[in-house]
Amino acid sequence: MTHLERPSRQQQTDSYARIAAEFPPGDRTLSTLLTRQAEKYRDKPLVTCGDARWSFEQTARIAQTYARYLAHAGVTAGDRVAIHSGNRAEFLQVYLGCAWLGAIATPINTAFRGAQLAHVMNNAEPKLLVVESGFLPVYDDLPEGTRVPGLIWRIEDDQIVTGQGDLAAVGAELGDVVPCTTPGQTVAILYTSGTTGPSKGVCCPQAQMFWWGVYSARALGVREGDVLMTTLPVFHTNALNTFYQALLNGCEYVLEPKFSASRFWDRARETGATVTYLLGAMAAILMAQPARGNDRDHSVRVALGGGVPGPMQAPFLERFGVPLVDGYASTETNFVFYTPAPSDHPGSMGYLAPGAEAMIVDEHQTPVPDGVAGELLLRPTEPYSFASGYFGMAEKTVEAWQNLWFHTGDRVQREPEGYYRFIDRTKDAIRRRGENVSSWEVEQVILSHPAIKACAAYPVPSELGEEEVAVALQLKPGVEFDELDLIKYAESRLAYFAVPRFLRRVDDMPLTENGKVKKVVLRSDGIVDGMWDRDQSGYKIRR
Repeated sequence: MTHLERPSRQQQTDSYARIAAEFPPGDRTLSTLLTRQAEKYRDKPLVTCGDARWSFEQTARIAQTYARYLAHAGVTAGDRVAIHSGNRAEFLQVYLGCAWLGAIATPINTAFRGAQLAHVMNNAEPKLLVVESGFLPVYDDLPEGTRVPGLIWRIEDDQIVTGQGDLAAVGAELGDVVPCTTPGQTVAILYTSGTTGPSKGVCCPQAQMFWWGVYSARALGVREGDVLMTTLPVFHTNALNTFYQALLNGCEYVLEPKFSASRFWDRARETGATVTYLLGAMAAILMAQPARGNDRDHSVRVALGGGVPGPMQAPFLERFGVPLVDGYASTETNFVFYTPAPSDHPGSMGYLAPGAEAMIVDEHQTPVPDGVAGELLLRPTEPYSFASGYFGMAEKTVEAWQNLWFHTGDRVQREPEGYYRFIDRTKDAIRRRGENVSSWEVEQVILSHPAIKACAAYPVPSELGEEEVAVALQLKPGVEFDELDLIKYAESRLAYFAVPRFLRRVDDMPLTENGKVKKVVLRSDGIVDGMWDRDQSGYKIRR
């Protein structure tokens, strides 16, 4: 095969069946996967992250070693370990140790600040916080009473400082930790942005991450020997499950520090990447870069193209020689819809794949016919391949998993030809640069500003694909107000990606009979004359 050829659908199905057979239900835990694959691939490279380069055998030993370190610190199975770090090897070391020990890794979005971060701390109640030293100052500004653990490890100078002595020395005092995890045990709590309330911690079983690796690899046509390069943040499920794709298929996992449009293809060439991962805005940014004579000079065979607008997919393929796989997935579910590459219906979700059942229903939860939009409901056919619920939020769990179906809150339409199209979100969320923005959280911050009487956050289209954050503002009478001052106020209290770009002053909010803001009116208006645009002001948000 040339680097542009992809495995056939039958080859993808055969690979999926092979891996499922190699790891029967009781073996779908990370400790078993690491042990089995270390025996199979030994000194073959598995992880490349900065200066760190680990073979399959070394990665298994790292998991065992960090399980000892965690146990020595008093962490036991079921304890939460918060990891506040960017894309670096220390994140993976702690995650692997947690998974081996049976502790629950709890990654923190590095953009979280203030009330957002406090909510995660109070909800997860971690036993240990492992934090990159550069993020320590944000913990000084948390609201009083936030439950930050007393046990803190710092990541600095490419090592973990525990305050308990040298890790290697204390670890040597203990014997190996014998893993006693099961496929249904929670291996990670991944916080997704709330839609009408605070962020929810999604409980991801060991086997769900196994199936993420299987399903994602199936959609992308991953095969043994591939080099999987991701620049996406490892605290989200995408970059995390890419590790499982590599582990299960005998591939190399290359975790880059962050996305750089100017360096992306250079790094793909330098790493020998054959598969890579993009979101809609990233593809648009790459297309906006000046054309180079070597745009096709790389080994990338295929890329994930989640949310890339349909009209952009063919030009992307023409310029870079890389077909994009679109689809549908969520932290609560799995990668269960995907398109061919190139897509036969660009911009669609693609087709439902084995591993899940889907139903589209009306407001009465009655199935609708093809060609009619309704809410998408999903349920798995493999045990523990979906999330088990929301941590510490029993009512939200019951609400989302009504009648044993997961209610996605997304309006979807199945076409007579069998493919699915995403219509819009019934939940009040905004999708910006690959991040879910909670309009509720944005509104709480804006409302705390002394000049604001009422506000409503909502999405408007972005020229880069996905959406931008807009806020309608009703001011208190007689106040002096400057839009840039409000942006600076929000910047210190919100994740950078949640800070509004557009501000619209209104005399009165459009309200329903029950006094709720009719956001559908604001959304349908879109970007109107007189709307203040942060980008046009020249102000740059700090990250």
